[in-house]
Amino acid sequence: MSVPAGIGAASNYLARLFAVVQGSLAQLVRPPSHGRRGEARRRLARHAVLLTVVGAALVVALMFWLDALEIQRMPPRGSAGLWPVRILTDFGKSEFVLWLLAAWLLAVAIVAPGLHGATRLRVLALGTRLQFLFLAVLVPVLAGDLIKWVVGRGRPFVGGEANAFNFVHFAGTQPYASFPSAHAITSVALAFAVSALWPQARMAMIVYALLIAGSRLVLLAHHPSDVIAGAVIGLAGAMLVRYWFAVRHLGFVIGEGGTIAARKPRAAKRVAGRAAAP
Repeated sequence: MSVPAGIGAASNYLARLFAVVQGSLAQLVRPPSHGRRGEARRRLARHAVLLTVVGAALVVALMFWLDALEIQRMPPRGSAGLWPVRILTDFGKSEFVLWLLAAWLLAVAIVAPGLHGATRLRVLALGTRLQFLFLAVLVPVLAGDLIKWVVGRGRPFVGGEANAFNFVHFAGTQPYASFPSAHAITSVALAFAVSALWPQARMAMIVYALLIAGSRLVLLAHHPSDVIAGAVIGLAGAMLVRYWFAVRHLGFVIGEGGTIAARKPRAAKRVAGRAAAP
């Protein structure tokens, strides 16, 4: 008894789809194999320590000397003239960014099994880059959510006054979820990740991150120190994810001294084809 052609084609497509998804996940969790991973790890550690020390010092300084003063100079919360800023700030929502990236990843997963040859390799290479962008945002956002819960810092004027030291640890509520800024984490992580893949977009992404961070201050959603802390977490998290991909030969190459750069498109297509081909 023969299998109808339509059913056979559907089964073949599902098998290819499963192979693409399985290969994509397997390449993310396979052991690191890059010969220069030690150099890259030491370079990452140096940068992470420097970023943490400088960021922590700046956060403390802002808490004591600028936070309360800055929020008193912002327009009242809910001012009618701030509607453009409220629209702008939504482009830094982690949910918006992550769902958009997830939709693109899903599109790649759906399309790739039906493609062949060079077109398939290009789509798989794009999928690897989308995986990097998604995780570069997700990892620091999750870390930031945990810190928010532990710290429990009150948002500007929660409690009725400009108090930069209003803390209710483990509160788990929006009024006490000011530190760090999730929008700053998202925008800085995305800006770093996009710039890491496409350096020519660096200036545009820096402007994007600055606009999102600034919008949180104007809308009295965060203190300046919240935004700086979010930027540090977003940058450090995205750097860690880039290292994770680089030591597995995914989308990046490691040069002398542990420097990490985006892999050239042609080479990226070959790697994606080897990693995810059914």
